Amino acid sequence: MSGMGNMRPAVRSKAEKEASLRAGKKEEVVIKVRDLVNGFSGKIIHDHLDLDVRRGEVLGVVGGSGTGKSVLLRSIVGLNRPLEGSIKVFGQETVGMAPEEMRGLQLHWGVLFQEGALFSSMTVAQNIQVPMRRWTHMSQHLMDELAAMKLSLVGLPEDTARKYPSELSGGMKKRAGLARALSLDPELLFLDEPTAGLDPISAAQFDQLVRDLQKSLGLTVFLVTHDIDTLRAATDRIAVLVRKKITVGTIKELLRDNDPWIHEYFSGPRGHAALGDM
Repeated sequence: MSGMGNMRPAVRSKAEKEASLRAGKKEEVVIKVRDLVNGFSGKIIHDHLDLDVRRGEVLGVVGGSGTGKSVLLRSIVGLNRPLEGSIKVFGQETVGMAPEEMRGLQLHWGVLFQEGALFSSMTVAQNIQVPMRRWTHMSQHLMDELAAMKLSLVGLPEDTARKYPSELSGGMKKRAGLARALSLDPELLFLDEPTAGLDPISAAQFDQLVRDLQKSLGLTVFLVTHDIDTLRAATDRIAVLVRKKITVGTIKELLRDNDPWIHEYFSGPRGHAALGDM
């Protein structure tokens, strides 16, 4: 025991402590899917699928036609009841959750569906205010101010608030839908094919917007896409649905996968063009 007097406690620098905190936060699981089974009309789409989504990351979800990318999203947000399995969001089991409990949990996320899913009979401001009217008791004046703030956040001009969806371009509709998804300041954002139908310039701008919002607002993003450019520009990891299962990794990790579909997707002509020398 005589040597104990010379022992000194390990002292970590401030940078090491901050790095440790960041690493711990990154590993926190916001969505945990276990043994998920989905199917329709006797056809199994997901066969005991497992997936973790970490806090603060942008997770891209890809797969061939019919692999159930949107079905997975809809299962997580409670719009589709799986045949088997567990889905936990923020630590709470959602499969079989009572409707009133699910509604409370849904306040913590926003969803941008394909094509924006805006209500055609409402102005853009009224569309953004739909969640506010349903879940809060704000005054009209405050809702108008918040709608204007959300429009500014997604890069749309102030006069967009008074327009109807039919008066907007495809890219503006996507941004307006994103503004509505951010209406209640969610922690978690679900995006279903957000760049589908956009020209390359508009798609690239939307990808950058998603990444900027994720960083500035501290969002966790679950992004369903088929666009390999989006995967490169906006995601931290990618979940590939193939053969009713899921494979998750960074682009570099997936480039080393020998699965024929994954190999063709990331190493084929389109993949080489989008990923360059990665």
